[in-house]
Amino acid sequence: MQRMFIFGLGYTATRIARALDARGWEVVSTGSEGTLRFDDMGNVRAALADADHVLSSVPPGGEGLDPVLDLYGDALAGKWLGYLSSTGVYGDAGGAWVDESAPIGKGRRTARAEADAAWLALGARVFRLPGIYGPGRSALDRVREGKAHRIDIPGQVFSRVHVDDIASGVLAGLNAPSGAYNLADDLPCSQNAVIEEACRLLGAPPPPMQSLEEADLSPMALAFYGENRRVANGKAKRVLGWQPFCATFREGLRALFAPR
Repeated sequence: MQRMFIFGLGYTATRIARALDARGWEVVSTGSEGTLRFDDMGNVRAALADADHVLSSVPPGGEGLDPVLDLYGDALAGKWLGYLSSTGVYGDAGGAWVDESAPIGKGRRTARAEADAAWLALGARVFRLPGIYGPGRSALDRVREGKAHRIDIPGQVFSRVHVDDIASGVLAGLNAPSGAYNLADDLPCSQNAVIEEACRLLGAPPPPMQSLEEADLSPMALAFYGENRRVANGKAKRVLGWQPFCATFREGLRALFAPR
């Protein structure tokens, strides 16, 4: 039986763990839904010694250090390594396409870029993820909850990916060479288009168009709108043989609206 140790069993990593379990893997993890506490060093190190593969979804800490590498980096040698990073490492591209050859560390997520680079230096498969959506976390939920916004920013586009397409991408990376891989769908577009499609599916009126000031967004959401880029996924398709099941937000929202 192959064993995967996952640091940080949150929303996305839980879907990955389920996919591995369905394929007969043993999964041990830390995190909110995990089996071990992150700081339980004795048991974590014992589990790491038994694991063939290690995946981290833990973001860098406040000081810019990667907590996993800081505490357990010496226990990772000789293992398959994976790291869930962010396409935020590319910073603002003014709406242009970015692929894995684009420079990182020029945006607001310097600490994330440093962690991304540190995992790459160890030979990890670094999966760079854009906006993640899935069951319980989609435009459908925001519309139902009355929390959806349409923001009037001409030319603003984002990339996104369904959480289950992340899981399939990580599984495809189990037999792939180390390096960075963008896991994004095929259609970067405005957030407004996604909200409008969710409203259409739900038979709800779209929210009014607002300026950023009128929307009164949180600092995190404002930072989200401060970057504009299209994320290319060609390398993941070529090297991993990965194809997103939800090629665009339309397929993704339909799958969530009428689950199989």
